[in-house]
Parts: sequence; C-alpha cells; structure tokens
Amino acid sequence: MKKNYFIVVVAHSIHGRIRRIHIPHYVIHVVFSLAVFGAIAGIGLLSSYARMLWKVSEFNELRSAKVALQKQYDELKDTVTERDIQLASLGNLASEVSIAFGIKRDFAAGGQLQGEGVETPKYRNSVHQFGLLQQVDLSSQATNSMWQWLENTTPAIWPVQGRVSSSFGKRLDPFLGKGAFHNGVDLTADHGAAVVATADGMVAASGWYAGLGKRVSLEHGHTGLSTVYGHLSDFFVRPGQVVRRGEVIGRIGRTGRATGSHLHYEVRYRGTSLNPYKFLQLQRRQVAGFAFAD
Repeated sequence: MKKNYFIVVVAHSIHGRIRRIHIPHYVIHVVFSLAVFGAIAGIGLLSSYARMLWKVSEFNELRSAKVALQKQYDELKDTVTERDIQLASLGNLASEVSIAFGIKRDFAAGGQLQGEGVETPKYRNSVHQFGLLQQVDLSSQATNSMWQWLENTTPAIWPVQGRVSSSFGKRLDPFLGKGAFHNGVDLTADHGAAVVATADGMVAASGWYAGLGKRVSLEHGHTGLSTVYGHLSDFFVRPGQVVRRGEVIGRIGRTGRATGSHLHYEVRYRGTSLNPYKFLQLQRRQVAGFAFAD
C-alpha cells in the first residue's frame, strides 16, 4: 500500500527520545504553493512601489519645471508692463515737448495713452456735437463770438479743496497691485465737497463713463485744452452748457473704479494727457504776485 505522507523523525539531543511526525503530501503542496504565491506577490508589490517612486520623482521634476516657467513668465510679464509704462511716459513727454516748441502732431493717428478714463475721440466728438446741436447755434460767427466771450480758458485753480493723494505718471494700480500709468491726479476731499470748473469752457460730456463713474468733461475754447472730473457723486451740468471758472459743476464721490471718495482730475491738450500739477501751481504763483495771460 502506497503511503501518501512523509515521516519526519525528531530526536532529543539529551534524552535521546525519538519522535515521528507524519506530514501528508498535500500539506507540502499547499506550503509550496503559498511560498510561490507569496514570492510572486512580493515581486509585484516591489515592482509597483518602484514604479510609484519613479512617477513621484518625475512629477516632482515636472512641478519644479512648471514653477521655473511660471517665474520666467511673471518676470517677462513685469518686463512688458514696465516697457508699456515707459512707452506711455515717453509718448506723454514727447507730446509736452512738441506742445512747448510748437511742433504739430497728428493726434488722429491713435496717440492716446492708456489709463484711467481715456475717452475715444469718436465718442467724445459725438457727445460734443449732440450737446452743441441742443444748446448752441453752430454758425461760424456764433461759435467764434462764444469762444471770445470765454476769457479764462487756461485751467488755473484747484477743482476742489483737498490734497493730492495720487500723482500723475507711473504708479501702482490700487486694484491690480502692478505698475500702471495714471493720466491725471487724484484729489482727496470730503464726500459731497463741491467741485468747480478750473477754467471757462463748454461741457463736452456729463454722465457715466466706465471706470470714472460719473464724470464731467469740459473743453476750453481755441486753446485746445480740456479738463476731466471723475468719480463724482453728482453733477449739475449737461453737454453744450457754458460754465465759468469757479462755477460748481458737481460733488466729490466714489463712483466707478474708486477705492474711496476723491476727484480724478485730468488736463488734456487735443486729447493728450498733460500733468495737471503745473496747472494747479498757477493759482499759487498768482497768489505770490505773478500774472499769467490766457
């Protein structure tokens, strides 16, 4: 009769006792099978762990490359912004130099500077023409006599009793936190404080305009100068209306793109923004004993 088990003999080293242990064949097969399965599973786990380590290493490399590329992109973006600001500043400087030396420039070619409250010539001209059609006789004789009646057509007083909180030129945008070109000055005063016209002129536009909120735009005769008053809480003039220097045209507010109550004040020459601060200084110089002719 065929035996289907193994005999394992175990002898005690001291007492000399001998013990036999019968181990069936299927137990050996089961143990061997488990050992082979465990070895295969262990190899699979080690392989999966190695692949995971490789993928983690590759992911870390890709993430480092992404961070480096993002840093380079931010640096390039800042460089482009700086270049745009420099170009805007150079364009404004060229405009002021050309004005000072009497050099004629073609402002219809798109020389507008980007900034807060820049109106397109087409829109401004349309509003101006509409107001004139409503309020004024458009004959050549009537227009000339009207401009002659306006004497103080150079901005020479402060539009509001306040302080300068943001100057003309390069600054940090209060909303974006990056460099931007500010084409006017911000004058801080109490909410509701009176805003006056800084020179004799005609109302070219009054109403809501993009980031400036409620704003008034005045044109000052044949001088080619115009002024803009933005972020008003209210305004009291309409297109085509003639106003005199010192006349109240609105009140301080924070409408539009504003962080607080203030007046955004601009001075332009044929659509090109000038630094308003030198016009604000005219009043101080006149008080000191100097006279300036319009």
